[in-house]
Amino acid sequence: MTGGRNVTARLSALLAVLALVLAGCGVSAEDRPRGVRPPPGVVMPPPVTAASPATGRVAQPIWLVRDDRLVRVVRQVDVAGDVDLHLRRLLAGASSVEREAGLGSALPGAVGVTGARLVDGRAEVSVAPPPEESGRTDEVLAYGQVVCTLDARDDVSGVSFVRDGRPLGVPRADGSLSPGPLTAADYAALTVPR
Repeated sequence: MTGGRNVTARLSALLAVLALVLAGCGVSAEDRPRGVRPPPGVVMPPPVTAASPATGRVAQPIWLVRDDRLVRVVRQVDVAGDVDLHLRRLLAGASSVEREAGLGSALPGAVGVTGARLVDGRAEVSVAPPPEESGRTDEVLAYGQVVCTLDARDDVSGVSFVRDGRPLGVPRADGSLSPGPLTAADYAALTVPR
């Protein structure tokens, strides 16, 4: 009988030690977060910053032009908005900071975009009749800016253009005309790699 008690006592002692060890291995709860310093010699990457729910800022990409190439720019906006608002932000052109970085837009004078709406997951962009011959040769870049900007949206599966309610064939990067729907892939040859 003493052997059975001895085993039970040892097992109880072992369980008590195991419980103490496990209790000491956890992370204690704290009322608020605190910074943690990496060990010496360890280089930490910069922190990832996301849109703050408190401020409501949203990252929204648009495509601008530099040296006859399409360049992706991400702007911080208060609300993403619909396709028409996104398009209007593109039509506003480059900001002063973007202009200082050599960015601009091919849209003014090249393509008379009047608005956009979402139709069955496709962005339909309305284009006004062209003005008198402007001599512009960057029409492909202008259409590329619109297509790449709107195609970046999660709710858009392609972009098409209409004039007076009828489909409009627009130039792709290779110069061929397409009534759409077009995607950023149609202008990949003109984009600056990330």
